[in-house]
Amino acid sequence: MASEHEQSFGLGVGNKSVKLAEPNQSWHEAYLLEEAAIRGALGDLVVDIQHFGSTSIPEIKAKPIIDIAVGVRLFDDGLACVEPMASIGYVYAGSNIVPDDHIFGRDIEGNTRTHLVHVVEYDGPTWRNFLIFRDRLRKEPELAHAYEALKIELAAKYANDRAAYTAAKKDFIQKILSEGD
Repeated sequence: MASEHEQSFGLGVGNKSVKLAEPNQSWHEAYLLEEAAIRGALGDLVVDIQHFGSTSIPEIKAKPIIDIAVGVRLFDDGLACVEPMASIGYVYAGSNIVPDDHIFGRDIEGNTRTHLVHVVEYDGPTWRNFLIFRDRLRKEPELAHAYEALKIELAAKYANDRAAYTAAKKDFIQKILSEGD
C-alpha cells in the first residue's frame, strides 16, 4: 500500500530488481513524512530515527527506496513494532535475513518496494555502521562518487538480482567502515 506522495517522489523499484535513479531532492521530504508516521505509530518504542542508504547521500544515483533506521532500546523491542508498523502499511520481513536487524518493507501494490525500515538496537553495531557509512559519504564527495560508480556497474550486471547486487557492494562498504575505526 502506498501513500499518495510516493509516486510524486519517484519512489519504487520492482521487487528483486535493481534500477538506479538520478538524485532527487524530494527523497529527503519523503523521508521526513515517513519519519513522522513511524514516530506516531511506534511512540515510546523509538529512541531515534535516521535516513540512511543512498537516497540520503546528495548527488548520487540510488535505488529509489527510502532506507530508514529506527533505533530501539533493545533488539527484542523490534517484535513490539510489528503490529504498529503494519497499521501504517509495512510488512514485517523478519529478523533472520540480516543479523540484529528487524526488516520492514512497504510496497506499491505488493510488488514495487518504496521504503525499507530497519529496526535495530540504538547505538549498537548495526546502528553505528549505518550512520558511519552515510556520514562518511556525505563528507567525502569523491568517496560518494566512487560508490556511485560501483553501484552503476553492479546495477548493470545484476539488474534482476537485488540480493547479488547488495552482496557485491559489501567489500566496498566494509572497507569504508574499517577505515572509520
